[in-house]
Order: sequence, then C-alpha cells, then structure tokens
Amino acid sequence: MNPCPQNQRLIVWLAVEALEPRQESDLRAHLETCAGCRGYLEEVSRVSATLARASIAPPIEASDGFHRRVLGALRAEQQKSAWARTNATVRWLTAHWRLLLPIGVAGCALIAVTYFHSWQPGPDRRLLATPPREPVLEAKQDLDPTLSNYQTVANESLEKLDELLARQGSRNPSSAPIYTASSVPPAGASD
Repeated sequence: MNPCPQNQRLIVWLAVEALEPRQESDLRAHLETCAGCRGYLEEVSRVSATLARASIAPPIEASDGFHRRVLGALRAEQQKSAWARTNATVRWLTAHWRLLLPIGVAGCALIAVTYFHSWQPGPDRRLLATPPREPVLEAKQDLDPTLSNYQTVANESLEKLDELLARQGSRNPSSAPIYTASSVPPAGASD
C-alpha cells in the first residue's frame, strides 16, 4: 500500500527527527489510521538507521610535499613576465588563426548588419538651422516680378507660385523698369 502523497515529505522528516512538535503529533495521529503511511515510515526509518551506522572515512589530507609543490608552481606562475604571457597569447592566436578569422569576419558582418538595420536617417541639419520664413501676405495679389518674391512664394507653395506666374504672364508689363540689387551697378563703376 502506498503512502498519502501529501504526507511523504513529512514522513521523511519524522524519520530523521526534523519535524516541529505540532506537526509530529498531527502526523503520528494520522499514522495510527493509515497503513500505507505507517509502512513508508518503517522503510524510511530503516534506511535512515542504516545510513547513520555507516562509517564515514576521515577527510583526505594532503602531504606537506604536495603543498610545497603547489605553492612553488603558483609562485613560478606569478613570476612569469607579462612579455611571456603576451608571447604565449600571440603564439596561440597564430596557431588558431584559421578558426579565429571566420569568427572575426562573421562578428564584423553581424555588427555591420545590425548597425545598418537599426540606422534611421535623421532630420536634415540645414533645414533645422534655417529661420522660419515670413508668410506671404494674401492681401497683396500682384507681387513685383523679382527673384526673392518668386522664392518666397515657391517656399510657401508651388501651386501659389504657378498661380503668380500665370497672373503675371497674362498681364501687360509695366513701362517703368524694375530695379533689383543685381542690376544696379556698383557706386564707383564707370560705364
């Protein structure tokens, strides 16, 4: 007959005398009525008693000569120069270059793919540095045909530029010349 599953751990603790008094009294009351748990306690108690009777070998102690050899090897390792360790590392790397080269290339490729996969273009710094432009007043429909007026309207909307050019192309040009900064000769220049 099998023991009750919820009592198995408690029965093992009872066999090694590790239960609290209240739990022990409750479990002993249950053992009087349950043959499966009682049989399990007898088996665990037998195993526990056998293990308690077994002799334990004394811990192994190392000889003084062993300790001296280990300490000597440690001191020799500490006294090894950094140059010798570097030399050994270089020799190991040159001996295993055929293994390390593909690993290094694959690592670089992985870093490059990760970088280019996560890279996102940022805003154009030149656009951020330009001051905001003054909006073209809607009240003035007929602007003078100057390059700066065309640029201002084009920056606002290409449709408005198209409308302005269409309006100016359909009207008669004025007889008065329009002077711009580029058409005025410098002050000291002679004709």
